[in-house]
Amino acid sequence: MNLKFTACEKRGPVLIVMIDRPDARNALNLEAHHELGRIFDDFDEDPSLRVAIITGRGSKAFCAGSDIKDDLDPDKKPASGFAGLSRRFDLRKPVIAAVNGSALGGGVEILLACDLAVAVESARFGFPEPRVGLAAIEGGLQRLAQHIPFKFAMQMLLTCETIDAATALRFGLVNEVVREDALLETALRYASALVAGAPLAIETTKAVVMQGLAEAGVTKASVWQHQAVSELWASADAAEGVTAFAARRQPVWKGK
Repeated sequence: MNLKFTACEKRGPVLIVMIDRPDARNALNLEAHHELGRIFDDFDEDPSLRVAIITGRGSKAFCAGSDIKDDLDPDKKPASGFAGLSRRFDLRKPVIAAVNGSALGGGVEILLACDLAVAVESARFGFPEPRVGLAAIEGGLQRLAQHIPFKFAMQMLLTCETIDAATALRFGLVNEVVREDALLETALRYASALVAGAPLAIETTKAVVMQGLAEAGVTKASVWQHQAVSELWASADAAEGVTAFAARRQPVWKGK
């Protein structure tokens, strides 16, 4: 596969996927979403691969969400969602997020779609979408409150405040916080522990847990959400938010 926005490395049964747009703080454009979708399609279908690790190039950003200068229409992303992961509900193999810097918007939604997460001490997490007239529709609205306490989830989603790595660890958003030079090593340690388990046992365990969450409403809510937020994405405020961001000015909200 010809890769333009990512880099991949196989280490035995472990696939390391790196988002490679450091000049854009690893924000994803449509091409990058589809590229990652194909990567995780291949990962899912390759019997020699057991675990994937997703990280970002550089030390500043894991992923700053979608590239706001690009087409933001959610219907143009792959069916598997943001970064090819957020709507990949049937992936039985585990995925580990190695958060190498700030994770904003869709960057947090990548983490929420992963099974385990390790972060560097300097990482920060947040959902800035309402400040540009949008919402975290790639899993943030459903998944965040499953991962951290409800009131803190609502604080992040509504106020757009960011939290640091220590707070993310305290809330349970990540499994471990490490030095920058220990990030990949730690993620690989978790991957080795997963590989040590029987493939069928690991995959069945994940599948049953995910099915339990789906029965609680995550998958159905995702379908409902698509219908519910379609008006938001077509609103004047959404257009104004993106325009204001690109022009580096404060948006003027009209409430429509």
